[in-house]
Amino acid sequence: MTNDVFILGGAQTDFARNWSRQGLEIGDMMEEVVRDGLASSQLDAADIQSAHIGNFVGELFCGQGMLGGVLAQKIPEFRGLPISRHEAACASGSMAILAAMADIESGRYQTACVVGVEYMRNVPGDKGAEYLGSAAYTGHEGQGVTFMWPHMFSELTLEYEKRYGIDYQHLGEIARINYDNAKLNPNSQSRAWEFAEGAFTENDELNPVISGRVRRNDCGQITDGAAVVFLASKEFAETYAVKNGLDINAIPRIKGWGHTTAGIAYSDKILASENQELVFPHVNQAIKQAFIRANVNLEQIDAIETHDCFAMTEYMAIDHFGITKPGESWKAIEAGDIAMGGKLPINPSGGLIGLGHPVGATGVRMMLDAYKQASQQADSYQVHGAKNIATLNIGGSATTTASFVVGV
Repeated sequence: MTNDVFILGGAQTDFARNWSRQGLEIGDMMEEVVRDGLASSQLDAADIQSAHIGNFVGELFCGQGMLGGVLAQKIPEFRGLPISRHEAACASGSMAILAAMADIESGRYQTACVVGVEYMRNVPGDKGAEYLGSAAYTGHEGQGVTFMWPHMFSELTLEYEKRYGIDYQHLGEIARINYDNAKLNPNSQSRAWEFAEGAFTENDELNPVISGRVRRNDCGQITDGAAVVFLASKEFAETYAVKNGLDINAIPRIKGWGHTTAGIAYSDKILASENQELVFPHVNQAIKQAFIRANVNLEQIDAIETHDCFAMTEYMAIDHFGITKPGESWKAIEAGDIAMGGKLPINPSGGLIGLGHPVGATGVRMMLDAYKQASQQADSYQVHGAKNIATLNIGGSATTTASFVVGV
């Protein structure tokens, strides 16, 4: 990294809230999270020199584009700032972070507000599935499928079964761990949910099939939500630390990042990797980029916030991080390594399955949770002594991949 980018704080909304039922709009969501974030970070709106928004489908779910203008409308102090919106499906928030980092690294601006937001629970489930399906190769894949993404990640399960073999009990255990972690998170959508014995097995009554090899409790939650982080240059962070009586060495920074993009068609990705060890080599490439830039190895990572839009996605992430050999993710699951208190906890926040998945907000929310862990502010879901946290955020069928290493 040529220039340090520090994280000064942030906030997220309660992912259990249904904003449309409360008569509130996407702009209200952004306003609330930014105001809460500024207050908790001990920042003034006047400290912010630029803003970036991650959002996938605002135009479809709520008929609202031009979200930079919406943010300036709701936060009058931001009027006149350069504000941009970024889209890469479920990785939209990470793209907003990367753009904000580039602004700071170049010296163009000293600070940036990065907001991720999605407003999704105002339409019926089948309509929501149709809108979210636009992250696939429209008109070229998934024709006739009711639920695009359960179908696509069922295909990934089948690919793992073909290459390495796979047992559903390991996918069920991933889901169970994430729901257990979510009970510790006061902002999770599922914190009050209860599950019957057998809910994480191939029990068709308690855990019905959604599509192919994907069952209900494997699925990330459609969620309204927003998250914000405030990024700053080292120069600004030094002044901020003095003002607030902080040690700058205790302020988390983005140590490394990785970003890769594959072709949009799932089948092309699978064809491209047919003679390789990993199903998605470009996902592993993004992780490696982040680790190299951060000058860390896996043994130095204390926790991971990864994309688990489905349990299968997290299963894929385990071997793509190099925690196990390709196809052997089950070993880390059976050993208890990925659970809280394990060797390398994954998704202490509850992840997309337990915490919730407001699509455009997820990358920013992951960054916020990485900041909380590294600054020892994750409270009830704190990983003891965590110093370096890795994230993995993917959009579409692993079309866009972003990975970060955050630490002190």
